[in-house]
Formats: sequence, C-alpha cells, structure tokens
Amino acid sequence: MSNFPILDSFAKNWWVLLVRGLVALLFGIMAFAWPGPTLVALVLLYGAYALVDGVTALSVGFKAHAWWLVLSGLAGVAVGIGTFFYPGITAIALFYLIAAWAIVRGIFEIVAAIELRKEISGGWALVLGGIFSIIFGLLFMAYPAPGVLALVWLIGAYAVVFAVVMIVLAFVVRGLPGKLEAHPGRV
Repeated sequence: MSNFPILDSFAKNWWVLLVRGLVALLFGIMAFAWPGPTLVALVLLYGAYALVDGVTALSVGFKAHAWWLVLSGLAGVAVGIGTFFYPGITAIALFYLIAAWAIVRGIFEIVAAIELRKEISGGWALVLGGIFSIIFGLLFMAYPAPGVLALVWLIGAYAVVFAVVMIVLAFVVRGLPGKLEAHPGRV
C-alpha cells in the first residue's frame, strides 16, 4: 500500500483505463469510417440532453414561479423533441450556429483591434485573427457538407488521441503495484 491511495486504485483497476481507451479508439475509428451515422448519434445525444435539461428547467421553473425558466424549459423540450424527429435539420442548425459564431466573433475581434489601436502595438494580430474567424465562418456557410465532415473527423481525431493516452496510462499503472511495494514512500 502506497502513500497515494489513488495510485493504488489505478494500479488495481488498470483495466478500466484500458477499456476507456479501447472504447474511445473504437469511437474514433467509427467517426472516420462512418461520419454520417456518427454525426446522427452526436445530434441525437444533444437532443436527449436538451430534452432532459428542458424538463429539469420546467420543474424548477414551476416550483420557483420563474416564468423565464419555464420558457427556457419549454424551448429545451421543443428542441429535444424536434431533434429526434428532424436530426438532419438539427445538425445543420448547429453547424450554422458555429459558422455564425465565428463570423460574429471575427467582427468583434476587428472592432476590438480598432478600439485598442492606440493602446497596443500588436493590434494587427487581432485583426488577422478576426479576418481568419470571418473566413472560417463564411467557408462553413458556403460549404456545409465538408465542414460537417471536418467537425466529425476532428472529434474522431480527438477520440483516437485520447484513446492512445488512456491505453498507455493503463499499461503504466498496471506495472505500479510492484513499484509501490518496493518503494513505499516514492513512486
């Protein structure tokens, strides 16, 4: 037994980390192999979240007599149910929301650079960042299909990297029990 109980727990249950890594790896591979069904699954997961969040907001809103929370809950329930009936529209709406956010953010970055031009000398970097944000948003709006595919692949790439880290960690902590017993005060 070491002075670090969490290490003992990890060492004894190293296989849990391995399973997490393998599941993440499977998800990442599926995101690359079948981006369409992966996107639908992510959208439906969002719909489930919106529905549960809406029901929760309704419950609290009615109990607290908070009309704004009741309206928020109704919107959440409507979005959640709508997602299940129209997952394609939800995916497109979320995608365009990201694109619009990038454009608006880019505009505000440029405005901030103009406002700060007398205070900072590197305002050009903020202008450049704003221009790139606007271009990113406009490209997403102009080419939605490749943009959605890129988002799914980005999520898949994250899952694969996370998987590798979890798998390596699983095998590292698997070897800890002997090290912990041999050096009780050190790791």
